[in-house]
Amino acid sequence: MKVHNSVISFILLGSGKLFDTSSSFSPVVNSGSSQFRESHTSIYSQNPSESVFLDSESAKACIEKADGTPLYAYSVSKLNQNADACLSFPNAFGLTVRYAMKACPNGAILKLFNKKGIHIDASSGFEVRRAISVGIPPENISLSTQELPTDFASLVDLGVKINACSISQLESLGKQFSGNGLKVGVRVNPGVGSGGFSSSTTGFSKTNVGGPSSSFGIWHTLVEDGTVGNIVEKYGLEVERIHTHIGSGSDPDIWQQVATRSLSFCKIFPSVTSLNLGGGYKVGRNPGEPTTDLQEIGKPVAEAFKSFAAENGRELKLEIEPGTYLVAMAGALVSTIQDKVHTTGDSGHTFLKLDAGMTDVLRPSLYGAIHPITILPGSGKSEDVGADTESVVVVGHCCESGDLMTPQAGEPEALGERELRRAEIGDIAIMDGSGAYCAGMSTKNYNSFPEAPEVLLDDEGDIHLIRARQPMEQIWQNELIPDSLK
Repeated sequence: MKVHNSVISFILLGSGKLFDTSSSFSPVVNSGSSQFRESHTSIYSQNPSESVFLDSESAKACIEKADGTPLYAYSVSKLNQNADACLSFPNAFGLTVRYAMKACPNGAILKLFNKKGIHIDASSGFEVRRAISVGIPPENISLSTQELPTDFASLVDLGVKINACSISQLESLGKQFSGNGLKVGVRVNPGVGSGGFSSSTTGFSKTNVGGPSSSFGIWHTLVEDGTVGNIVEKYGLEVERIHTHIGSGSDPDIWQQVATRSLSFCKIFPSVTSLNLGGGYKVGRNPGEPTTDLQEIGKPVAEAFKSFAAENGRELKLEIEPGTYLVAMAGALVSTIQDKVHTTGDSGHTFLKLDAGMTDVLRPSLYGAIHPITILPGSGKSEDVGADTESVVVVGHCCESGDLMTPQAGEPEALGERELRRAEIGDIAIMDGSGAYCAGMSTKNYNSFPEAPEVLLDDEGDIHLIRARQPMEQIWQNELIPDSLK
């Protein structure tokens, strides 16, 4: 299926203009001029006739390809652009970019990044097997997991690299491969964290995976006091990688500080050849939100690697693990407004009900995350885009009061009104910024709603179905009825 030429030109031009956003948080993307930043913000605030990479016609074409809504759409142009930005991350002695596949694990996206030379960061043994099943070389996969899979030995034999994320994981690796000189990675909790929904570096946050309130990684004092080293020596292991990761949407300044400190852990083990600094680079989904400038945060880190080499005689390679940065703004949820209701009084609202919800984009209900929403005409014709706006609350289709698509920022249980183009039942709603932690983190099958399909828009304007809509029967196909109830 072809998209009209005007749509393609928007994808190509828009991918540069609408991703390299904002503004007021340093270090962030440098747009080159304040005029550009103001223009970008006004595109959202004036209710654009196009979303980040979809207009009325291309959205309608995606719906036809997927045989209805809801669906996820991804832009090849933007995926490639984001991949190129990550592959250009400043480094002193070599770089490996690993895609955090939990962000969006569709096989077509894994293959696209593999062709770009990007490796894989897996978070479970199941993700490892999933990546291998679509042709990702096992030696290009690194596993950092909260639950060491029972078949970890077979994964190691295939060539998968495993980072020990706890003392017990390190012990398990040591016992299985005692005396074999197994090369392992060690994930360290550096003592601080940083997440996009919390300003605390030590307190609990759903997006913070470092510090004393986080269970991720081996606590740094166990590395510094020789506990890890003793286990390594006991089993004849070889630490070749140090890994740290502090959170999603992290403060770039804190990320830089942790990156520099992580080199001190590398100094403890003379066998270390690479330092993996994780990901978590913040992406501005909405006007005024910052997007981390990878060049800006990477240059001081590259200099730190050079200083380490001068002092220790070792040239360490750098690894990074972006997820959100690669896919967030390259994906959108396309849905239909299936109902519109009103309540009155001082606390009254106008509600737009989508044929999607927390079954497809959980982030607003889970974190109070804010996604930009664009209303387009159900006709799929740009000339039908109206100018009138209204203040609305957007909700999902689940029988669940928490199925809220427009919460107040950071407050998943607080209604947030949004000024959107006036909508009618049957119109299209595009929720941008849905490429990361949406399809891969959905609550599919709640209320027995099927898993939504995914489509990919390529550079030639073709739309490809990369996941079909889940057949209804598949929802309950694994259920068994005891004979006594038949």
